Amino acid sequence: MNRRVLVLGGARSGKSRHAEGLADVRSGRRLYVATAEPGDSEMQIRIDEHRARRGKSWLTLEEPVYLSELLRKECRSDRFVLVDCITLWISNLMHQGMEVQPAIAELCTLIPRLEGQVLFVSNEVGQGIVPDNELARRFRDEAGFANQQIAEACDEVIFLIAGLPHRLKG
Repeated sequence: MNRRVLVLGGARSGKSRHAEGLADVRSGRRLYVATAEPGDSEMQIRIDEHRARRGKSWLTLEEPVYLSELLRKECRSDRFVLVDCITLWISNLMHQGMEVQPAIAELCTLIPRLEGQVLFVSNEVGQGIVPDNELARRFRDEAGFANQQIAEACDEVIFLIAGLPHRLKG
């Protein structure tokens, strides 16, 4: 069964843990697509925590920039794919000086054609204060537009608040 799900939430809302838990009830092999890069020690600690929580039952592929290409190659009917996370991917694109909207458009065109079960994790970053600098405002805007477009392309959308899932679509 082909199923595409977006799991949204704020920082430390439980979105990654929830998405990983959805894999526990699915059949097939598990692929974790990590978009994070360990730019500092704090991020390395977060990456290590995620790896330890998943354990050895997941195959992990790291792809900080070329997400659509990886999904074209790796999604198939016998595999559960979890992409964590879209907002880090957007940050990586911006850091590389790449245009975000064409990459999002390409991903959203691809999503309905992906085989198997694919979950995307993304941060909801637009519910806080307005950032005080142009780069942070641009990031917030790009992430908000991306979440809207990916939510439209997915079959299901779940929003996590304080570890509690709320179904928004599907």
